[in-house]
Amino acid sequence: MNLLYIKKMNKKTELRLSAKELRKSLDIGKISASAVKSVRENNLYINSNHIMLFYPTKYEINLLELLNDEKKFYLPRVNSNDLEVCPYKKDDMLKISELHIEEPQTQPIDANIIELVIVPALMADKNNYRLGYGGGYYDRFLYGKNFNTICTLPKELYVDNLPHENYDIQIDEIIVV
Repeated sequence: MNLLYIKKMNKKTELRLSAKELRKSLDIGKISASAVKSVRENNLYINSNHIMLFYPTKYEINLLELLNDEKKFYLPRVNSNDLEVCPYKKDDMLKISELHIEEPQTQPIDANIIELVIVPALMADKNNYRLGYGGGYYDRFLYGKNFNTICTLPKELYVDNLPHENYDIQIDEIIVV
């Protein structure tokens, strides 16, 4: 590893910690309601029928209200270093993973059915790069695929520039609420 890479990783680690702390002070319920409304008005969402969401952790934007829409939804499940795409309907059984994330118990399907992925983020920037949780799961999942991508984010966590690497995937649209 070169020194520049280590400095960037340290910077990302610091940004992750500060973003997590900042989120604790936000009214995530109000932000989530605004995010759901904004997603529903977004053309990428309107024109998609097969959508991968994420199941929110305590301080993440909660988009599960979208499950009431007339679309087919999927949640990710971690399998080793990869994400599997699993069908999900409201009230399906979930299991807490080793990463402390609620994951579906349905059988995974071919990811190519997905038209839109709503990607979680701690922060995002004006160049459509996101700061994830550091595992690289979504960057690996999105690499080389033709999914449309959206990320919803509180305005407090939207910045001018984030450090990024060659393997970081840009998001098509950042919805700031």
